[in-house]
Amino acid sequence: MLDRVASRLAVAALRLPRARTRRITVRRDIALRARDGVILRTDHYAPDLPDAPTVLIRTPYGRGGPMRLLCRLAAEQGFHVVIQACRGTDGSGGTFDPFVHEREDGLDTLDWLRRQRWWCGAFGMFGASYQGFVQWALAADAGEDLRAMVAVATASTTRDSTYAGESFALDTVLTWVELLEAQTVPWLARQWELKRGQPRLAAALSHLPLVEADRVATGVTVPFFQEWLRHHTPQADYWRSRVFDDRLHLVQAPVAMVSGWHDIFLPAQLRDYAALRALGARPRLIIGPWTHGSPGLFVAALREGLDWLGTHLPTAATAQPTTPAAATDQAATPPAGTDRPSTAAAGTDQVAVPAVGVRRAVAPEPEPAGGPVRIHVGGVGGGWRDLPDWPPPAEATRWYLHPQSALRTAAPVPSPPDGFWYDPADPTPSLGGPLLVAQRSGPVDNRPVEARPDVLTWTSESLTGPLEVIGPVQADIHVRSELEHFDVFVRLCDVDRRGRSWNICDGLVRIDPRRFPTDGSGTVTVTVPMWPVAHRFAAGHRLRLQLSGGAHPRYVRNPGTGEPLGTAVTLRGGFREILHDPERPSAVVLPVVHSGSQLVPS
Repeated sequence: MLDRVASRLAVAALRLPRARTRRITVRRDIALRARDGVILRTDHYAPDLPDAPTVLIRTPYGRGGPMRLLCRLAAEQGFHVVIQACRGTDGSGGTFDPFVHEREDGLDTLDWLRRQRWWCGAFGMFGASYQGFVQWALAADAGEDLRAMVAVATASTTRDSTYAGESFALDTVLTWVELLEAQTVPWLARQWELKRGQPRLAAALSHLPLVEADRVATGVTVPFFQEWLRHHTPQADYWRSRVFDDRLHLVQAPVAMVSGWHDIFLPAQLRDYAALRALGARPRLIIGPWTHGSPGLFVAALREGLDWLGTHLPTAATAQPTTPAAATDQAATPPAGTDRPSTAAAGTDQVAVPAVGVRRAVAPEPEPAGGPVRIHVGGVGGGWRDLPDWPPPAEATRWYLHPQSALRTAAPVPSPPDGFWYDPADPTPSLGGPLLVAQRSGPVDNRPVEARPDVLTWTSESLTGPLEVIGPVQADIHVRSELEHFDVFVRLCDVDRRGRSWNICDGLVRIDPRRFPTDGSGTVTVTVPMWPVAHRFAAGHRLRLQLSGGAHPRYVRNPGTGEPLGTAVTLRGGFREILHDPERPSAVVLPVVHSGSQLVPS
């Protein structure tokens, strides 16, 4: 009864489509046995509609709370909704080892679905963050039965996001570790820890060596955290079986992508979008003014996801059963072997799936209402825009660093470098930006961090007219350091008429002598890829480029010694100089969009 009331209130509050049915049968804790015998706990929300397609959600975050409401809302739209706890979470057996079992467990779940009497031969997938990654783990092998994907704030690979700029995303990873472990403690104990401000997590983020940080944060040693500290180099074989970006060409289903400008996975998700476009696909892309866990992202994903699934999954009138008429629903606690995937029961480790080769030619996908790409342009006078593709046509405009902390489009002039001292014992703090926790992420006033002596800034004159910047951003920085090992963090800000400095996008690169040799003068040239952007700088505002030696704890501090990531304890400070003369023209490169572009207000 409460579930029905909650769904009615949600439909009204979130302006969702009217329910096709209110009669939903829910079966909880179905024991689905994987090929290795592990039980994967699964819930099934069944609408009273014939031949309804299926939506699959696999998650390590539990099947209750908001997910319970989401499943009912989707079922009321006419979908069988199957939600499964990833192994090692929420009652499922085995041990949770990120990315390791998701392909095989997903295939076993799909094989189970195909043998249910209510299976109509078509399914879609939905989910955010890790729930999206498990979609990519399965998608290449799902065959023609997979008709649609809704990938929210996620990517086919998380390796590059974990080691952005070949540093380590300490805040994101350790916060996620703590979140997963918190699901195993009593609810009241968790609420008390949150009320206290998570002091154990705060202590862990500042702790050295990092190999002890998981135990400081959670009280236990977390095996995958230890492995991520050991296998952090680009050449590490560890990640080869844990990423799926090399199999995108096998994905046949149309994909909707939803993300935010301050999401931790946005650069990787846009690489997935570009790869699918290069293969001839037409994915749907929505990027809004959201952070990774913001309520606005959830609402937009729910609306867009239900619409996408409704468009691409067959309705009850068009769905054609593809399973034998004798197939029956499996009991919640079946006799031994009856819920095991059919080929596994035959004594093999392979699950029967349709053969999948290169992407086949398919009928053109229906064009989404408003265009294939929809973005929110931040700043005064921005708003939602429709694009035919991402990124839009833009003019790459260099804003050069000048003397007296000036930022200009004019060519650089002869000038001495600007310098600062970076001390990893008192690391430059991170402030806002793309973080896992929504309450601490996004745009914030950067003046407190800009007042520090270890942060340099260059600021433009007040703009005489609006300036729209939409697309990828990078900074080309010429730096000289007395240490061989150091970081370069660059951030673009919008300074309003009151002098507040709001972060728009940023990026960091970790420097070591093997990857970044110096020239004859000891200078290193560093290209810093920054987060993509869609922002309108208003007339009277100013652009500001911020540069420092780190952003802790978002990125782990660089100890300056070259010691291994997990065991480093020695901290060495050092002086560095930023050069900006005609021979070494440090600059930020902005994609400026003019009024004649293909942007369409929506």
